[in-house]
Amino acid sequence: MSHSEIFANRNEADHIFFDDFKQGELDREKWNVMVTEKIYNNEQQAYIDSPETIYMVAGDQIPGSSNGVLIIHPRYRPGFETADGKTFDFISGRIDTREKFDFRYGTAAARMSLPSGSGLWPAFWMLGYDKWPASGEIDVMEYVGEPDWVSAALHGPGYYGESGLVNKHFFSPQEDATTWHVYSAEWSHDKVIFKVDDQTIYRVTRPMTDFFGPWVFNNTKYLILNFALGGIYPFKTNGIRTPYYGIPEETVRKLEEDQVTLAVDWIRVTGSESSGES
Repeated sequence: MSHSEIFANRNEADHIFFDDFKQGELDREKWNVMVTEKIYNNEQQAYIDSPETIYMVAGDQIPGSSNGVLIIHPRYRPGFETADGKTFDFISGRIDTREKFDFRYGTAAARMSLPSGSGLWPAFWMLGYDKWPASGEIDVMEYVGEPDWVSAALHGPGYYGESGLVNKHFFSPQEDATTWHVYSAEWSHDKVIFKVDDQTIYRVTRPMTDFFGPWVFNNTKYLILNFALGGIYPFKTNGIRTPYYGIPEETVRKLEEDQVTLAVDWIRVTGSESSGES
């Protein structure tokens, strides 16, 4: 059994959500595809519902994958106009499980291979249903296109945006973010433990958040997977303002040449609402 299959099949009886993307198209009973409305964080892309930006490939087409692979493929489309008349030069994909699957406590994990390119901003995260930041945000994996590191974070009232509880994980040169890794968050009633390939990289406890504001992680949350381009998080790392906010010219060229994709081998959630105390 491969390393990928070991992670995917672990505690299979306890899976409350699982998708290995082997069916050839996105399962709309599990996932919503989001379309751009309000723009956040000065991001530079429009999210669209299209096989241009969200599609599947067979596992044997991508070395190291298992059954099937979800691809989120941002593209350079100068002058793209949304339904409400806004104009963007990039399109991309965002999916979530809002009102289709949510949970309280357990472990959310995804096996992903990330693209290289300063200013790219893919993320795997979770939100509750209240107004943000009271909903509580768990960022299992965020990435700004620099292959030597990823980050994990919690956001809530008093500790959100650029003042969130955030930690970086640095890879070795032999196993940077462009190779396959499993990113996970173990969530209980009083702490969240973030891991990369089963190794703890960050632990946030309720007292840590209480120092800044209330703990807002006893509600149900749904999964989100998206691929943003540019915006405040990449900008505060690379300081790039032109040609696009947070996106340098060399990354624009990669996008023009269709060289940028996010690959997701599988996503799973284990545990249940009974895991822990309220």
